[in-house]
Amino acid sequence: MTREMLFALALGYLLGSIPFGLVLTRIAGKGDVRDIGSGNIGATNVLRTGSKPLAALTAMLDCLKATAAILLAKSLFGDESAAFAATGALIGHLYPVWLRFRGGKGVATYLGILIPLVPVAAAIYAAIWVLLLLTLRISSVAGMTATVSAPITSAVLHSSYFLMLLGFTMVVMWKHRENIVRLTKGTAPRIGSKTSSTD
Repeated sequence: MTREMLFALALGYLLGSIPFGLVLTRIAGKGDVRDIGSGNIGATNVLRTGSKPLAALTAMLDCLKATAAILLAKSLFGDESAAFAATGALIGHLYPVWLRFRGGKGVATYLGILIPLVPVAAAIYAAIWVLLLLTLRISSVAGMTATVSAPITSAVLHSSYFLMLLGFTMVVMWKHRENIVRLTKGTAPRIGSKTSSTD
């Protein structure tokens, strides 16, 4: 690995580790998002503050920080750095050093990775995510299904990023392991539910 690729990885990590959910809720006077619901810093838990705009902004920024990391790395270090910046961004979001490595679950950040690397996969990912959120209203199902679509689409397109995206999907699914348990027990909460504090 060259020095430039290491810089790209570090750049991706630094941008990916920005905890927008935590920052935005504090700025908005909503307190520490880690003290409510599941304690997660992602948009679904931010929604439990009662602010839909804040949750939407969190999802958008968690997405765009990965896109920005990749585009910036490519402009500084060349096209080969894209995969390193993408990896850094996802790891940074999932395991931010500033929060003792307790970050989000990566669904929005994964979309931000796909936008500059595999745009068609990004469009399919976003469509699946939004459609399932609107119909099933179970955030984990929508997110995990969208996540699984990424390597499948990349394989169909013969993308050189297939193996990387397959790895990303496995990591994001691991972060959702508690959600999978709740789904098997039939206790997964729906968006808007006031009876559950988990996501």
